[in-house]
Amino acid sequence: MILFANYFFYARWDLIYLALIPVASACDFFIGQALARMQHPLARRGLITLSIALNVGLIVSVKYSPRLPWILPLGLSFYAFQSLTYTLDIYRRDAEPASSFLAYLASASFFPTTLAGPIARLSNLIPQWSKWQVLSAEDGGRALFLIGLGLIKKLLIADYLAENLINRVFDLPKLYSGAEVLAGVYGYAFQLYYDFSGYTDIALGSALLLGIKLPANFNRPYVAQNIADFWRRWHISFSNWLRDYLYFSLPGLRSRWKIFAYLNLVVTMAIGGLWHGASWTFLIWGVWHGCGLAAQRWWQALRGNTPRNEHPASRIGRSLVTFHFVLIGWIFFRASNLSTARDVFAQIFSGTVSFANVTPAFLTVLTFAICAHFVPKQWYEGGLRFFSAAPYYAQAAAMALLVVAIQYVAGSSAAPFIYSRF
Repeated sequence: MILFANYFFYARWDLIYLALIPVASACDFFIGQALARMQHPLARRGLITLSIALNVGLIVSVKYSPRLPWILPLGLSFYAFQSLTYTLDIYRRDAEPASSFLAYLASASFFPTTLAGPIARLSNLIPQWSKWQVLSAEDGGRALFLIGLGLIKKLLIADYLAENLINRVFDLPKLYSGAEVLAGVYGYAFQLYYDFSGYTDIALGSALLLGIKLPANFNRPYVAQNIADFWRRWHISFSNWLRDYLYFSLPGLRSRWKIFAYLNLVVTMAIGGLWHGASWTFLIWGVWHGCGLAAQRWWQALRGNTPRNEHPASRIGRSLVTFHFVLIGWIFFRASNLSTARDVFAQIFSGTVSFANVTPAFLTVLTFAICAHFVPKQWYEGGLRFFSAAPYYAQAAAMALLVVAIQYVAGSSAAPFIYSRF
């Protein structure tokens, strides 16, 4: 039934996926079976190279080949990354091949993760099909809470911020004062977080309704104490994928030349940037973060085991520095080209001050978004437990009120999820 739902989801985008996805999935399944049986190193390298070429080819053909006679509306990056976790884990002998072809097909194409993750490791996802239980009231409540929270993040916060200033600022930055552009940049940092984490919440909740538990993807990233901590909190499944399957595979890590450890961080993040798109802005964004991670590692090596100052003021200071480092990168990430990014920076440093285009409603939503992000984790977990333990009619009333709020407060239509284009 889930496999049918998966393929129906793909077919709603384009019928070609009904041929493309099953063929690609079948190839990886049989490559995994062969990898488990094969002992010859050269043959195993050939098989894993075939799997990598197949999955990377799916990404390249959709995202980086505009001259091809077809245009597929749905990117396959997250599908390809999930599929590669299967064959790479078997190649490294970290996992066994799936015993059920049907379970593998359902896992590889699992529809909640297709648009924007999280990237689930198939070795953790496949066994869950044989452990299904009757949906408990608690899990049902948790699932509805996550779906409702995701809708609030997306429709009532992210889309509102985008439509009421951010999009206009990044489209034509020269028309706005430096203060307005800066407000738009701060707004984009939280728009991106609420849009992406909102999708993750909906995906986690949808999967939980089906008895499947997906990995967490965000953990209050803007409270990070340094750039390495940020990547342990932002798009967790993607950063873990880059670390485990790309960074650790690059040459030189075991060399006596320590420079490779720093250089490979830059290379890894540069490739991660280019995954988002073949443009200078994404490359600069990736290199910016790679240099930040390399500098952080160098500083840690220099300090050794020197105890860190845990005074609240020191922690707040480190978080602010980290946030603004990330914020500079977001300008390149959002700008359509280098010229637009240059105009955004020029307006910010122009010193012009006017808030004519910054409405009180925008400031209210942005302030709420900032405060909600910094809510202590135990408060969030307490709210989740409270909702899950509430009677079914109270949960139904809360969801109904959310529907009404979306109907009357949100825009006339929802913008696509930002990460669906990646």
